[in-house]
Amino acid sequence: MDRRDFLKVAAITGAALTLRLHDGMDVMAQSTAKSGSACDLVAVMGGEPEIMFRRAITELGGMKRFIRPGYKVVVKPNIGWDKTPELAGNTNPKLVQEIIKQCFEAGAKEVVVFDHTCDDWRKCYENSGIESAAKAAGAKVMPAHEESYYKEVALPRGKKLKTAKVHKAILDCDAWINVPILKNHGGANLTMSMKNHMGIVWDRGVFHKNDLQQCIADICTLRKKAVLNVVDAYRVMKTNGPRGKSAADVVMPKGLFISPDIVAVDTAAAKFFNQIRTMPLESVSHLKNAQELKIGTMDLDSIRIKRIKI
Repeated sequence: MDRRDFLKVAAITGAALTLRLHDGMDVMAQSTAKSGSACDLVAVMGGEPEIMFRRAITELGGMKRFIRPGYKVVVKPNIGWDKTPELAGNTNPKLVQEIIKQCFEAGAKEVVVFDHTCDDWRKCYENSGIESAAKAAGAKVMPAHEESYYKEVALPRGKKLKTAKVHKAILDCDAWINVPILKNHGGANLTMSMKNHMGIVWDRGVFHKNDLQQCIADICTLRKKAVLNVVDAYRVMKTNGPRGKSAADVVMPKGLFISPDIVAVDTAAAKFFNQIRTMPLESVSHLKNAQELKIGTMDLDSIRIKRIKI
């Protein structure tokens, strides 16, 4: 990490911890949810991934609010790249492991982890650290590299995307949890919870050929919605995403955002990313497209947010 990157990280993770956003909102400032009251979104900063998740899920009412006894659960991280955790190409394995543990503690019968990877799936699963972390927590790790794993579903509310072949694990589960990593993306500009849906479909080429930003919004009209979206911002790839070139692409702000509202959580994460590198929300237009489809809200002032500094 060069001196410029170090200073950026220091500014982000310093004691003052004031993240000024372009619209004047301070994403980690005082909470808009009163202590003890229910909240819609939790933003945590300054801890290890598993510690931040524990604090966040507690503020949302605990995992039992989302996972019931006997449930078959899918935890869907980003495992798309043959990269180690330090290079921030994939979701942090410590976070994935903690989510799986809490699913079982809530009474889940089974937890499955998968992603439709871009690099060789075996190498991605292994070198990301997610396969070993998931198995250590008791989850099953499932491949997604063959078309036979998918089933076509209708997307009647989609504007560009009217059908998609979705992994059967998603369609057959009782609940799924969406666990992307926040990072730069050459096509979508940012990849977060909504973009992470491209790892549950078979033919991603259709998205890239047919208005990527609209298709990302369209796939999120899927009836089987994630019960929870957890954006990993412990390490963030600020440039050369989604694969990255080297450690110089990565900063370590130690953040996490969690909400059932996929548009709200991605909006918060996108604003957070702007403190690392300028990325106007207008350039991440799948957010606006999703709001227009009434999938969720970009208006963070209209929801109850709990902000935590560890």
